[in-house]
Amino acid sequence: MNLPEREAAVRRMLERTPPQVPPDLYAEVVRRGGRMLRRRTVARRLMWLALLAATLAFVIWAWTAQPWVEPPSTTTPPISNW
Repeated sequence: MNLPEREAAVRRMLERTPPQVPPDLYAEVVRRGGRMLRRRTVARRLMWLALLAATLAFVIWAWTAQPWVEPPSTTTPPISNW
């Protein structure tokens, strides 16, 4: 299909009358949209809650384990000046 044929096909499609929309479609779309928004809100809140829990767990671990402190030596230091 070359360019003039495509343009003619598009013009024919645009000149047709649009299909009839079912009357109850609006209510169904609003219901589904509301449900989608509620699901997104719940998912977003759960993700924030998970992030907060992970942060809190990390802070508690870091506070108790203190990974920045050098661990105590397991061997005795060399004795000098005997």
